[in-house]
Amino acid sequence: MQRRPGKDGELFSIIKFKTMYDEAHKYKNPMSEEERITFVGSILRHTHLDELPQLLNVLKGEMSLIGPRPLLPEYLQLYDNVQQRRHLVKPGITGWAQVSGQNTTSWHDVFLMDLWYVEHVSLKTDGLIFFLTVKKIMKEIFMPSREKHREKFTGNN
Repeated sequence: MQRRPGKDGELFSIIKFKTMYDEAHKYKNPMSEEERITFVGSILRHTHLDELPQLLNVLKGEMSLIGPRPLLPEYLQLYDNVQQRRHLVKPGITGWAQVSGQNTTSWHDVFLMDLWYVEHVSLKTDGLIFFLTVKKIMKEIFMPSREKHREKFTGNN
């Protein structure tokens, strides 16, 4: 479990599978994000099954199926007033930024997409995002890409 900010920035424990080794694995040497992913973790991530435990967060009312992905709590102090608006809705397992961009999308664009979602919340929008999520997962399973991890948010990137 990890602590993440939810609606109104309230922290909750997000339920996740552990798919990575700790940062200082066997030899106490720093490892890249890619090196830290376990074999089973790579399968879970590739099939997006690593998100399944978050259904429990949805059942507990802490998350929604659709909404801005919950980011790290250390980012809260870095948000400007506009970026903070992403917390007007519950975080989601998938969201507009996840189906509209890749991990190479800039943080600026991720926040723009999250804010677009906040301003356009509806059953129709959620249905579209759900459909696009299923389509993206199927594409990734049958035609995998080599997405890189997005750099940490610093408030300036």
